[in-house]
Amino acid sequence: MKIKLKKIFSPFFITSAAILAAGLLVRLAASQSAAFADFWQSRIATFPRAALAYLTNLFPFSIAESMILLSPLLIVSLIYLAGKGNSDSWTGTFRYSFNLVGVAAIVYAMLLINFSAGYYTTPLDKRLGLEREKVSAQELYDTAYELMEGVRADVGEVEFTYGGGSVMPYSLAEMDAKLNDAYAKAYEKYDFLSRFYSDPKPVALSEPWTYTHISGVYTFFTGEANINVNFPDYTLPYTAAHEMAHQRGISREDEANFVAFLVCIESDDPYIRYSGYTSVFEYVASSLYSADKELYRSLYRERVPAPYKNEMAAYNEFFDKYRENKVAEVSEKVNDAFLQSHGQEEGVRSYGLVVDLAVAYYKAQK
Repeated sequence: MKIKLKKIFSPFFITSAAILAAGLLVRLAASQSAAFADFWQSRIATFPRAALAYLTNLFPFSIAESMILLSPLLIVSLIYLAGKGNSDSWTGTFRYSFNLVGVAAIVYAMLLINFSAGYYTTPLDKRLGLEREKVSAQELYDTAYELMEGVRADVGEVEFTYGGGSVMPYSLAEMDAKLNDAYAKAYEKYDFLSRFYSDPKPVALSEPWTYTHISGVYTFFTGEANINVNFPDYTLPYTAAHEMAHQRGISREDEANFVAFLVCIESDDPYIRYSGYTSVFEYVASSLYSADKELYRSLYRERVPAPYKNEMAAYNEFFDKYRENKVAEVSEKVNDAFLQSHGQEEGVRSYGLVVDLAVAYYKAQK
């Protein structure tokens, strides 16, 4: 059986292989030079990210979710077409198979070209002029105290159910507009953020998705910031701001967490500010509890208002249903492996490194 390579390797496959090679070169260069990574992420990759976000923003639903839901049908169709169209020719079968590989290569190249360089950019603390150091229990207490002061300043303007959690006083579309306004203000301070308008996408199957413990995800192949709307209201603005940070070129998880915080507290809306302060307070308070339980109890007893305590109680009651399950374990392992493969040695623990940034930020405010 003689098979000619020219007939197997279609122009599409050759083009996709070239695009993948370019993506691999971009990642290699970014991993060796933070200056190159900064340039690529903020000056080059911002255009395809913005273009994807603009195109998918034309649809009110998550394109990524639709693609995932339709993927079984697509796979069956591709297998059927492969058998029907190429059964009489090994050359045709190989050509078709390599074209499918080419599709996968382009998808992976999109990750490399649009997003991966962000894992190697100049760290956010250096961009913000912060000194990120090992933190003490007292510094954790001081930071948690300041964050709780932010919560206390806005909690009086937040609506709560009787003895329960808070209620977002507007629609998701209104939340999106308010977050874009907050990002517009943040752009004036932080020029490393890509500037464009985008609406986070609510995921239709958020309830079953909650079993993965994932509250949001940025899908690089559609440019969408997808959010799990099954989680309690107070988490939604901060989660959306986090995924929007990924859209705008912030790849590292702790940095996306902190940019989300900075954006939320820039907002003119008290509920969005409340979401930002509350979400980062949870990270810092958890670290404080591990470092010094007495300091934690002192803060909780003296400064934490009853509505916030009710918020946390309501959240724990909500989350009990999803807390322990195999899906979450697998999801965490996959995410951990993905992050480590992109140079994030802490893996999923990198989300919690926002604590170091928060401490450095409030130390710099003094």
